[in-house]
Amino acid sequence: MVWIESLPVVPAYMDVANSRWLWLSTVPVVSVVLLQAAIFFRRAWSDGKEIGLSDDQLKSGFKTGVISAIGPAIAVLVGMLALIATVGGPVAWMRLSVIGSVAFELPAAELGVSQFGYSLGDSDITETAYATAVWSMTLGGTGWLLVSAFGTPHMEKARQKLGEGKDALIPIIGAAAMLGAFAYFLTGEVASGTPETGSVATGGLVMLILLQIADNKEIQWLREWALGTAMMVGLLVGVALQVTVGTWW
Repeated sequence: MVWIESLPVVPAYMDVANSRWLWLSTVPVVSVVLLQAAIFFRRAWSDGKEIGLSDDQLKSGFKTGVISAIGPAIAVLVGMLALIATVGGPVAWMRLSVIGSVAFELPAAELGVSQFGYSLGDSDITETAYATAVWSMTLGGTGWLLVSAFGTPHMEKARQKLGEGKDALIPIIGAAAMLGAFAYFLTGEVASGTPETGSVATGGLVMLILLQIADNKEIQWLREWALGTAMMVGLLVGVALQVTVGTWW
């Protein structure tokens, strides 16, 4: 008896999705993102010097930023693996370098191919349907990029106006805006299911405990690692709950 091992069928459009020309076309976009990061870092360092921050303070802030980015970076990496399997490596690399939200990119791609009666993962998706998915992802993310580009320069004036010249209110307004932003993103996750609720609750609790210890013991490095650690622990707890008990609602 001859055993024939069945091989996974690779959709035809993936030849285009992973083509050399598509890789080359995404390089300029990612290069602009890297250039922006380099310019921002240089300006932040020079402005920090101008306002009197020492090299040790600047290095500490830089280290804290790098450590705090580990958790979100891992989440983006996991999302990129899912995106690579559906839209190919070049587009996944470009889109998550610019936006970094697989929660938006996958539904946008699904919306694009669905206009032709397909669903992501179908083996017979046409090149036209794939191109529509890429356009849906790109144009769909343009809105908040334009708002950021044209609205950011006016944000400081708005913040100063809200403070009405009272310097003591400025940091309070900034902290309230940050808390509001985090709360906006978390409220949708908390109600999504048991793993999400457990992940958010665990991450918040770990963050509070680590900051309390850092304040009581005056441990600077613990403050720097607190956010990244809380994210990682929350992520692991969420995965463990998903694997073991699933969701209860």
